[in-house]
Amino acid sequence: MSKDRWNDFCGNGKRIVFIGDSTTRQLFWATAKKLNATAADEEMRAAGKHENLIFNEGDVAVNFIWDPFLNSSSLRHELLSYLNGETQEDMDNVWKAGLITVGGGLWYARHFELDSLNYFQDSFDYLSPLLSVPQNSAQTLYCPLSGKRRDEAHHIYVAPVQIPFYDGLSPVRAATMTPAKIRPLNEYLYNVSTSKGIKVAWSHSLMTSEREQAYEESGIHVIDNVSTRRVDVLLNMRCNAHLTLSQGYPFDKTCCSAYERENVVRERLTLALIAIASIIVGFWVYHQRRMHGVLANEMIQAVGTVVLVLTYCFIADRTQLFNKSQKHFSTQEFVILCGIVLSLGIFSLRRSVARTARGRCGLPKEQVADQPFLSRDQTDEWKGWMQFAILIYHYTGASSVLGIYQLIRILVASYLFMTGFGHTLFFYQKQDYSLKRSAAVLIRLNLLSCLLPYVMATDYLFYYFAPLVSFWYVVVYLTMCISQSRNSTTTFLLAKIGASAVIVTGLIRAPTLFEGIFLLLQHICQIHWNVKEWRFRLQLDNYIVYVGMMAAVLYVRLTDILHTQRFLAHDGAGYLRHHWSKIRILSAVFGLSILPGFWIFARTFTDKFGYNRWVPYVSPFPVIAFIILRNSTRYLRNYYSFIFAWLGRCSLETFTLQFHIWLAADTKGLLSLGVFGRKKTHIEGRHEDLVVLSIIFLWLSWLMADATVTITNWIVDPNGRRPPPITDTPGLPTKRQELEAIINRTGRPSSRASIIRRWGQRLCVSWMGRLELRIFSILLVMWLLNMARI
Repeated sequence: MSKDRWNDFCGNGKRIVFIGDSTTRQLFWATAKKLNATAADEEMRAAGKHENLIFNEGDVAVNFIWDPFLNSSSLRHELLSYLNGETQEDMDNVWKAGLITVGGGLWYARHFELDSLNYFQDSFDYLSPLLSVPQNSAQTLYCPLSGKRRDEAHHIYVAPVQIPFYDGLSPVRAATMTPAKIRPLNEYLYNVSTSKGIKVAWSHSLMTSEREQAYEESGIHVIDNVSTRRVDVLLNMRCNAHLTLSQGYPFDKTCCSAYERENVVRERLTLALIAIASIIVGFWVYHQRRMHGVLANEMIQAVGTVVLVLTYCFIADRTQLFNKSQKHFSTQEFVILCGIVLSLGIFSLRRSVARTARGRCGLPKEQVADQPFLSRDQTDEWKGWMQFAILIYHYTGASSVLGIYQLIRILVASYLFMTGFGHTLFFYQKQDYSLKRSAAVLIRLNLLSCLLPYVMATDYLFYYFAPLVSFWYVVVYLTMCISQSRNSTTTFLLAKIGASAVIVTGLIRAPTLFEGIFLLLQHICQIHWNVKEWRFRLQLDNYIVYVGMMAAVLYVRLTDILHTQRFLAHDGAGYLRHHWSKIRILSAVFGLSILPGFWIFARTFTDKFGYNRWVPYVSPFPVIAFIILRNSTRYLRNYYSFIFAWLGRCSLETFTLQFHIWLAADTKGLLSLGVFGRKKTHIEGRHEDLVVLSIIFLWLSWLMADATVTITNWIVDPNGRRPPPITDTPGLPTKRQELEAIINRTGRPSSRASIIRRWGQRLCVSWMGRLELRIFSILLVMWLLNMARI
């Protein structure tokens, strides 16, 4: 902590005061060292033991008042001045304290043979009215973080009585400082803290519980590292809420923060917009019942699922109901988790089946002879095991390990390769460039990433994977759509893809393009995106999408050559057919040599920055090598891991939801239930938390994936999943005409209620009949929500 950070975010020039015995004096010196370690060491060597101390660093003052029995007039006067907001004229006109910590009790055990507890109680009962948290204090709230600055919050804390390391005490101290005398002191503190609202820093005791190495030779005082961490807790209590206000998300300062109520205006406007959306959905459900006598159960369940998941995200990562813990990388833990996932993948191997031969819930009915190149099962499996690896990478905090980071960058590139390959293959074969198709893809990708920012007070680009894939989908769409009539000419299509790569690369690296777009969005829509971070994400995987596009074109071309008769007379086609088995062997050898070669190349880098500069150019090589090896034999093509494929089908949801319901503090920490025993180390209870929270996380991701598909289908075509099916055949009324006929049969409106109902029905008909209007409505609601966040 620097003096500037204390003044800007925490103290406003107010003093930091410690009052008590020598254990509290350690907190004083630890705070002084945070401000200026060299000056603090010099003053500590010259300071006396039983005297008041003051340390000044610039305009920040830290005071220590020696009061081991907690009964001095200075202590009471300091507390009264803090509560009354007065200045301390008798202490060089320094402003009132911004943080007070009181700690003592060992002297009662040391110097009173009998009745040490009674004397301690008498002193503490005299102070307790001044130590209690006022009932109107902001600290008593436990509602969502709003980041409001609350200078009136109560920042008087009590340190628990220091529990010595009894085996390390001198014989004289060991005779008087016994567990039988010290334990009742802390038990009394616990009772009075719960009954009178006194804030006791119990984490101080947990830091030394049953840890001999945490103590100095005296057996009473703790080592510098422990005292520093104890001070961190106190400063977090004072500063974190203000830091949250100034810095916004990620909300990684949840330790010791006061959770406060959200802005009332924003709450009411959000509720109003939700009510409007509910009315629109209600009209649709009304017509569902009117026309067919059934409710849209799937849609209702999907909306309920979304509400459930968003609520759980909010409770888990924006309230204190769940604990948050720090990440600690452990090579052993990383290897064990990877081994467990690999074992699950191996034991769930099965043969692929035809897509049309699947039963309920995707269960296979019959086997097929051979699967095509990059079949659906194979790509789902690919996405699944990569998602497992990314989840483990984030959970263990492995980003600090360069080799693991390099591997994860290749996995992200693999996702984008599939984006380029899959969408190019679709456009090339289906020639479907309709708004309905693009809307379905983009809504499916972005539904969750667009809803979470409004609930979690983040922004859209924070969940970077969906924006990244959406950007490259638009690039693929425009590349394939322009001059689509000539896409059948392979050379022209490959040239068009190359030209697109040059143009888009230039636009990404243009120094003002994204800055101008983001500035426009900021003024019109109140959208505040980090342009530097966005450009960094795009540049990391600049070319892999185009490699996927070219691979799709070449795949179609090779398939035509190898499996159709019209290329038999062509010299090149005949050569490929004749030597295809040799080409496959050479390709496998190429793949086997590329993977270790890339690993050797990657190990030449000493930091992420140098590696990131090369990633756009080298990432296609290991991706292509893996694809070749994965499809090199019929056995490898036709078998896949069911567990990996299952996760791959909801990988988008797991990637996004992990930010809040598996990890915590916006990925900076870990979510914890806090119910598996008393944690004395950072790993105790962590494995139990991992199992329980992983089950909840994967279950909700699976539910959310199905709900997203249902809602996307409904937005794109509200009439498309309605039983019994109605077809717009010649001579029969269309769905829109049938709806209008129902409305017209009601006759002329005779009352204000009927007029409102009639206009509502007509609005519903128009809204259901035009996709453009539905998209515009969604964008309008999002714009209103953005403006409400001003």
